[in-house]
Amino acid sequence: MARALTETLERELKLGAGPHFKLPFLPGQPIEPRLFVSTYYDTPGYRLAAAHVTLRHRVQKRRGLWQLKLPQEGDRLELELPGRADEIPVEIRDLVQAYVRGDELLPIARLRTRRIGMRVHDLSREVAEVVHDTVNVLDGRRTLRRFTELEIELIDGDRRDLHRLEQALRSAGASDGEERPKVFQALDLSVPVAPAVPDPDAPPTEHLRFMLEWQYRAVLVHDPGTRLGRNPEELHQMRVATRRMRALLRAGRPLADLGPWEEVRAELSWLGDVLGRVRDLDVLIDQFEQQASEFESADRRSVGRLIGLLRTERAVAQEALLFALRSERYSHLLNAIEDKLSATPLPTSFISLREVAGGEFRKLRKTVRALGEQPTDAALHATRIRGKRARYAAELAELAVGKRATNFVRKAKAFQDVVGDHQDAVVAEEKIRVLLTKVGGTRTGFAAGRLIELQHARRRAARAAFPAVWAELNRSGHQAWQ
Repeated sequence: MARALTETLERELKLGAGPHFKLPFLPGQPIEPRLFVSTYYDTPGYRLAAAHVTLRHRVQKRRGLWQLKLPQEGDRLELELPGRADEIPVEIRDLVQAYVRGDELLPIARLRTRRIGMRVHDLSREVAEVVHDTVNVLDGRRTLRRFTELEIELIDGDRRDLHRLEQALRSAGASDGEERPKVFQALDLSVPVAPAVPDPDAPPTEHLRFMLEWQYRAVLVHDPGTRLGRNPEELHQMRVATRRMRALLRAGRPLADLGPWEEVRAELSWLGDVLGRVRDLDVLIDQFEQQASEFESADRRSVGRLIGLLRTERAVAQEALLFALRSERYSHLLNAIEDKLSATPLPTSFISLREVAGGEFRKLRKTVRALGEQPTDAALHATRIRGKRARYAAELAELAVGKRATNFVRKAKAFQDVVGDHQDAVVAEEKIRVLLTKVGGTRTGFAAGRLIELQHARRRAARAAFPAVWAELNRSGHQAWQ
């Protein structure tokens, strides 16, 4: 049975400190001086380091603790699990599988850290912990080198508190910090750099490769959070990156021969499906909870019975998703994407990105013109799909075309929100009717009827909003692509 990992969102700032630096007076209490030894792990090719992921085993007062740090929107998610150093826990191995993919995880560095510092308070809260570390890089018992580091780690503070503490430390002599994590400093590794943004005049296929690599990186970044299953947004973002990569491969067909990518595109469809089953249930659960929040208590309880069935479905779908993410098929897909991205550059295209995006917009416009005054639900759903394709093609062209493409993307998102809300209401009503076949009761039927009426209202609102958002998108499309 998997053990629960302790989870902390780490928001910190690092500064430099010379050998004679002393912590200034800060409101709060000194922390107990600490001494701990950390053994860092990575693959022989430093795949974790390249992804800004840190895995280490720390020993303090004879207590062993595994720590995994994952990038998360500018901060880092720190996960901890008690354990001995002789074996990496399976729970942690699972979370780094997408990065490691069968490579062996080995000790790469051993650091001894002496830490002093302050727990900074204000009148009502613990703001941050400010620590001064002296780090020895070890080879057995021998010290290879030594460095110092200051860290401000927020507890209940915010970015303004972080700035004030930074200024206080700089006034006391702190300097710009080493950007590299401790293990990077210990091994003298360079910090991995993000893919270079292509010049607007670069060949269209360079823009395509850049966009594909960014989406691939997003899949990897959100993979651990999807496995954890604690934050639905992680799964949502992984699904978005998967679908966007697939859409980019479709939009890029006029630019180059993407035949070698067809297997990848098909497998991205498979991955998007298993992610989508869980995501769709998350959306339904959230919708029903919000919509029933204004109901009387008896009706809320009845809706709760329907939500309980959805949660059971979600648990099954989550298990299927985890099985897929742990499969050789998924690892093979990630390897195939990396191989394609590192292969010989795609040939220069004679078709511009503006032409590609303009072509997708014209297909969307043709679809909208064929809708008529009272389009069917299926026709609006098809329009939604066309809208997504037009948006993704515009995102591909955005760096090359500039502000007009950016404006089109913004209008396309608003358009998608409206037709997407319509489709969500259609799906929700269908799901409510299916759930009613599994749970009886007059009261539940009444509450379900109220939910269905809310879906009808959403559909009416979306249909009423459609002409205006389409007019805005159509105008923006003419400006960007004509």
